[in-house]
Amino acid sequence: MNFPEALDTTWNFLRQGGFFMLLLGACSLVSLTVILMKSLGLTRSKILPVKLGAEVERFEEHLEAGTLSGLQVEIAREENALSRLCSVALRNAGRTQGEVQEAVQSSAREEIVRMNAGMSVLEVVITISPLLGLLGTASGLVTAFSDLDDKANLSTGIATALSTTIVGIAITVPSVIAQSIFSRKIDLYSARLEVLLGRVVSACHQHVFFRDKDQ
Repeated sequence: MNFPEALDTTWNFLRQGGFFMLLLGACSLVSLTVILMKSLGLTRSKILPVKLGAEVERFEEHLEAGTLSGLQVEIAREENALSRLCSVALRNAGRTQGEVQEAVQSSAREEIVRMNAGMSVLEVVITISPLLGLLGTASGLVTAFSDLDDKANLSTGIATALSTTIVGIAITVPSVIAQSIFSRKIDLYSARLEVLLGRVVSACHQHVFFRDKDQ
């Protein structure tokens, strides 16, 4: 089968779904948009770069060695979740540990909301896509059995029922897989950020560098 024939066959298959296929097509477009958006947004470089993460992990060593200014420059230069949260911790370094923690946690909640952006839309698509497929199936079966003597009517109804079911499942499966991958990434990033920021907050509170600086 050459490309024009394959395209024509696919078009006929989709056309058999009727109105419900339009709704499923919209779900497919929304799902694809969200998956692309999350794939680009949940990259390590935009959340927790490896190099910066390693430097932040040695935050207390930088304080003791007097090399914090270089790390501060690097934090200010980069644009990612870790650098933004570290900046919040450093800006509040002269306060009590509780105040620093509260400031960092408030900003961390914003970062987590940002990381979860679009996930609720993906959940809606996962929920309604198979339901739309089932509605198309029910509609097709009603059409098929409304007049059993009309073979054309029977054929059209069955085609509608099968095509909407297939497309509904075809949209749901990759969406579920993508949601699982993105959720796992968000959990891993959140846990790692919590560990790193805990070290930064502790160092900001305990090290004499900050007390001397405020004097």
